[in-house]
Amino acid sequence: MPGLLTMNRFFVNQKAKLIELTNEYAILDEDGSVVGAIRQEGQSKARKILRAFTSVDQFLTHHLSVYDAAGTKILALTRPAKLVKSRVLVADGAGAPVGSIEQQNVIGKIRFAFVGAQGEVLGAVNAENWRAWNFSIADAAGTEVGRITKKWSGIGKEIFTTADNYMVELDASLSGPLRLLALAAAAGVDTALKQDARGLG
Repeated sequence: MPGLLTMNRFFVNQKAKLIELTNEYAILDEDGSVVGAIRQEGQSKARKILRAFTSVDQFLTHHLSVYDAAGTKILALTRPAKLVKSRVLVADGAGAPVGSIEQQNVIGKIRFAFVGAQGEVLGAVNAENWRAWNFSIADAAGTEVGRITKKWSGIGKEIFTTADNYMVELDASLSGPLRLLALAAAAGVDTALKQDARGLG
């Protein structure tokens, strides 16, 4: 079975909670086997209480880590505190900078640029509608090289829990920092990306 960094199709499944205090996701292959996990880390008890009773949390710093099936960290995401536009800093499992995912606009279909560690533009992730449920991933030339698509898990579950599920498809040609940033976008689409598309409300 290919490792998570080389997989071209997988699913991100949020663990359903009635009150979401810590984001946690399972990464599944096409057979439903767990091949990785995404976990929010570094939250204090006070931060969890703040998150439970206010909407301030969306403006604070978030830390996410991506782990493979063996429990090895392969990516670390940090979204610094923000007011309007969001920026997600991405590092590999050893902590070496990979680049960033930078919000380009706040009105209309939300767009994010993939920026390399040296400041070069490597591609983009673009919402396909104003609600930002589905995303297209493009390389620097604007060619689509992947997709992140929300998959509904049943209307009752969507109403009564915070669960979100995504299908992620990446082109087999993706490699290097662009693949890592695309994987990071898939990992952070709910906490670091989609949350921002709801604006200040």
